[in-house]
Amino acid sequence: MMLGVPLLVACVPGMLVILLAWWFRKLHLSLFVRLLPGILTVITSIILFYIGLVNIRGFEGAGYGILAFFLLPFAIASSIIAIKNTGVQS
Repeated sequence: MMLGVPLLVACVPGMLVILLAWWFRKLHLSLFVRLLPGILTVITSIILFYIGLVNIRGFEGAGYGILAFFLLPFAIASSIIAIKNTGVQS
C-alpha cells in the first residue's frame, strides 16, 4: 500500500505530462515549449518532496516523498519525447 498508492497516483499526471509532450512535438513547437511539461514535473516533484520532508513528516510525508520519486521517471520520459527528432517529413 505504501508504494502502490503513490505509484498509481503518479500515473495520472505522469501520463498527462507524456501525452502533452508528445502533442507539443506533433505541433512542431519550439524546444522550450516541448520541454516545459518535463521541467514543470521536476519542479513539482522537488516541491512535493520538500513539503513531505519538512512540513508533513511521518508516514504521510513519506508518501509524498515516494510520489515525488515516482513522478521523476515520467519527467525524464517526457523530456526524451520532447528532444527526439521527428525526422524528415515529405
